[in-house]
Amino acid sequence: MYKFKSKVTGDLIMLEPNGRQILNIIGKDESAATQGILLPEHMQAAIVALENAIAQDEAARQARAKQAQDQGETPQRPEGISLRLRATPFIAMLKRCQQADKEIVWGV
Repeated sequence: MYKFKSKVTGDLIMLEPNGRQILNIIGKDESAATQGILLPEHMQAAIVALENAIAQDEAARQARAKQAQDQGETPQRPEGISLRLRATPFIAMLKRCQQADKEIVWGV
């Protein structure tokens, strides 16, 4: 389980696979998986990376639905929760912390 903390927002808790996915998207390697810090000057790049990953995820979902439809099949309902829903609270946290010039920490 990941608990992301900052001085300007409430704690954000994610299950381990989801937190690791978010950290991978923003470029944090395995050494930052258990604990780390995200400084305000790196938050804009993290926001952009997450938004790009969301766009790619949604495009892939739409492509799968279109492919099924083109084959005369009923498009299956996507399994699980989308990356957009998982990442939106973290993006909001990033934006607030960036604006307040405060870091985000986890695992400490």
